[in-house]
Amino acid sequence: MSETLRVLGQAAPAATTDVNVYTVPAARATVVSSLVVCNRGTAAGTFRVAVRPAGAVIASLHYLYFGTSLAASSTLTATLGLTMAATDVVTVHASSADFSFSLFGAEVVV
Repeated sequence: MSETLRVLGQAAPAATTDVNVYTVPAARATVVSSLVVCNRGTAAGTFRVAVRPAGAVIASLHYLYFGTSLAASSTLTATLGLTMAATDVVTVHASSADFSFSLFGAEVVV
C-alpha cells in the first residue's frame, strides 16, 4: 500500500455556509490526523465540523463540533485520528467569513 502525507483540504467559507473541505477519492482510504480552525476576525464566533459517510445528506449524527465557540484572533488545533473511506466527506461551517479550516492527514491506496 502506498501512503501520501498531505494537506487534505483548506477552506475559508462564507458566513453560515456549509462547505465540503475534503472528499476521500475513489480507491483511497484516509486517516485525518489533525484539524486547525482559525478565527481571523475581531469578534468571537462559532463553527461546525461534520463527517458524512459516503457523502450522506448532513444530519445531527455527523457532527464532530457543533456551535463550538472560538475567540477572536484564536486558533483551535485538534488531533483527530479519523479513518475515512472513499467518498466520505468533511464539511465545515462558520458563523462568519473570518474562519479558516485546514485538514491534514494521509491518503492510502487501497
